Amino acid sequence: MDLILRALSNPVSTTRVVIFGQDPYPTEGHAHGLAFSVDRSVSSLPPTLRNIFEELSIDLGTKKRIDPDLSDWCDQGVMLLNRILTTQIGTSMTHSTLGWQTITDAVAQELGKGDVVGIFWGKSAGELKKYFRDEFSIQSVHPSPLSSYRGFFGSKPFSTANQILITHGLEPINW
Repeated sequence: MDLILRALSNPVSTTRVVIFGQDPYPTEGHAHGLAFSVDRSVSSLPPTLRNIFEELSIDLGTKKRIDPDLSDWCDQGVMLLNRILTTQIGTSMTHSTLGWQTITDAVAQELGKGDVVGIFWGKSAGELKKYFRDEFSIQSVHPSPLSSYRGFFGSKPFSTANQILITHGLEPINW
């Protein structure tokens, strides 16, 4: 419970990139307040995170990341925020009617006012794209195994985000 708002713990003014997801992993012990991230104690990577690491490796031409805790991205100004901040263990999207979207809409509205790159993975995340300028927006299907081959793989979100930052005189992210 104490990690639900963890993605919002850094000041908005330090955010350079925001990655919007859908909702937390429904597996007990996986969700830890940062979209797509899991604690290092999790023994098997969630399939969605494996897909993210696959695209990251291909996109940047780097060795495949194995550390599932994405806190280092947050430390560089990447906000990892799900559209819905909680779910029931064992089932996705069970809390989609609790009103979390009011909070994530407000966050997206605020971030979209600045030079923040918005990365929108999946349909529900894409609902927030309207708050960002087109030149600061990257959208694709969700990286889950169900949709990753329909447009996530090959979308190059990491290099594109860095190119947007560089073009606007901002430091790139060390993904």
